[in-house]
Amino acid sequence: LAALTNSLKLVNKDLSRIKIVMSGAGAAGTAISRLLTKSGAKTIISFDIDGCVTDGFSGTLSDAMKGADVFIGVSAPNVLSENDVASMASGSIVFALANPDPEIDPVIARKYASVVATGRSDQPNQINNVLAFPGIFRGLLDANANKITDELLIAAAEAIASCVSPSQLNASFIVPSVFDSQVVAKVAAAVKKSV
Repeated sequence: LAALTNSLKLVNKDLSRIKIVMSGAGAAGTAISRLLTKSGAKTIISFDIDGCVTDGFSGTLSDAMKGADVFIGVSAPNVLSENDVASMASGSIVFALANPDPEIDPVIARKYASVVATGRSDQPNQINNVLAFPGIFRGLLDANANKITDELLIAAAEAIASCVSPSQLNASFIVPSVFDSQVVAKVAAAVKKSV
């Protein structure tokens, strides 16, 4: 959510008006979809290994990619083709997060997408849950709380996104480094305030 929030600023799009295609409908994909929906996303088309799992859409992943604004992959290597990314809307965003091999080679994705991120530390825009967890748990401990809610997770994501200043924000820097010392404190404060 933090990475998408900042990416949407770069391409001047609104979460409520974009088409998101999700590859991977397991625990990670389901949690991501839930937080995106609670944050205002209206159109998410999800796929698992057997095909589309979203009611009202019966096409393939390639069909869904046509005109999509965002692709989020938490699935398997090489599920996207170059043509899939080329068929996306202008100002597209690709988060190919499968590790160690992403859903599409980020070099290929960058030929067409405005913003590309992976789960890999050797690529720009590494999206990794290590940005969230230390601060979330610090905030829970500081607040004497014992329950993780979606609202708390959204507050944490907003805090992570805010760690990248407007002057720093660019297509190769949408989330702070995992070594950024301000992240844990900002996330912890946001979590404590949200409970």
